[in-house]
Amino acid sequence: MSSLPPQPLSPLDGRYRTAVGELGEYLSEAGLNRARVEVEVEWLIALTDRSLFGTSPLSDDEKSRLRALYLEFGQAEIDWLAEKEAVTRHDVKAIEYLVRDRLSTLEHDGIAELTHFACTSEDINSTSYALTVQRAIRRVWLPKLRTVIAALSELAVRHRDAAMLSRTHGQPATPSTMGKELGVFAWRLARVADQIDGGEYLAKFSGATGTWSAHLSAAPDVDWPDVSRAFIEGLGLDFNILTTQIESHDWQVELYDRVRHAGGILHNLATDIWTYISIGYFTQIPVAGATGSSTMPHKINPIRFENAEANLEISGGLLSTLSQTLVTSRLQRDLTDSTTQRNIGVALGHSLLALDNLARGLGEISLAEDVLRADLDANWEVLAEAIQTVVRAEIAAGRSQISDPYALLKDLTRGRRVGAPELAEFVRRLDIGDEAKERLLALTPATYAGLASQLVDELG
Repeated sequence: MSSLPPQPLSPLDGRYRTAVGELGEYLSEAGLNRARVEVEVEWLIALTDRSLFGTSPLSDDEKSRLRALYLEFGQAEIDWLAEKEAVTRHDVKAIEYLVRDRLSTLEHDGIAELTHFACTSEDINSTSYALTVQRAIRRVWLPKLRTVIAALSELAVRHRDAAMLSRTHGQPATPSTMGKELGVFAWRLARVADQIDGGEYLAKFSGATGTWSAHLSAAPDVDWPDVSRAFIEGLGLDFNILTTQIESHDWQVELYDRVRHAGGILHNLATDIWTYISIGYFTQIPVAGATGSSTMPHKINPIRFENAEANLEISGGLLSTLSQTLVTSRLQRDLTDSTTQRNIGVALGHSLLALDNLARGLGEISLAEDVLRADLDANWEVLAEAIQTVVRAEIAAGRSQISDPYALLKDLTRGRRVGAPELAEFVRRLDIGDEAKERLLALTPATYAGLASQLVDELG
């Protein structure tokens, strides 16, 4: 058997690359290294802007040429770093050497010693991870989540008046509308999306053990915490002033738990839509040329929702591991977080793939309103709740002498199918006021949906 050419081990980099590839711009090794170069360059500019250690501020043109080191970061830099790291056995040190090499090319040898000045690797890494994760979430993952929310909201509005039989505990229950039920998912997801959107992205920049010791040794009169804060906040991040050698990763734990929370809601959505398809509430719109089953031509399998379900489970497991691992570091530093953080892209990738499938799936279903109506018409017993509640109100108002309305309706309906004629006859014999009787006689399962339609307006 011949050997295959090099193959991607993860399906995210193979079969599903087109759906998740945009994350690689930020959460790949190359994306991380580009951000590291960005941090090193911007720190160098920040130091010279303050004329520290006899330097002078760089001109705008000189800054532009320096920033080109990360703005034009590409395959040449990727290859250079791979070769250098093979020697240094240290990824951040390789970044420092790259910047120094390019400074020499740009004839800036005079400021080369300020490259990586007073930094520990985690200063660069915490800032780089904060930048890459922030950009991946805000530019890729969150927009896809909001696409799903928008699709749900549109379906909720479209089907706001489509009465349907609810199924609490899997049993026929008080009707709702399909629009309101989909609106519940849109509401839940929008709330978590806003929490994620408002989250912090913290970085530290305080040296080997978070004390600015080396900084003060070199320049005791400089307010280094203020310099570091201004630098980090200037990058659009939040500053963590009190750390060990590492930034404590609590912001990452919070973020991944929220993404996992969103994934749980999305998983719930996927299984509910799958169930609605299985009972005929939704039909799937055929896609030209697509095969639903390898042997049964009539089938259209709900693969979008099944794929989403599985990928959300994988993502949730990885995100949970990230949260559990990153919250802890032995004493002032250990490296368990280093390997763990390299899987951020994998965790978010599976989540993004699920979002992509849900967005597609929601656009490939059609509501079978005739099935909804037939289901309602076959379950008139769900009006028992309305009848016994009206009877209770009539008793409280002194217009009825019935002693136990709940038991009365239970005897009539529990474990039995009761049709419209039987319920109408039952209502006519009730000891309640005429107005109440007329209201109950006018009620049908399809009209017993309360404020379901109006509740869709809460989506805004």
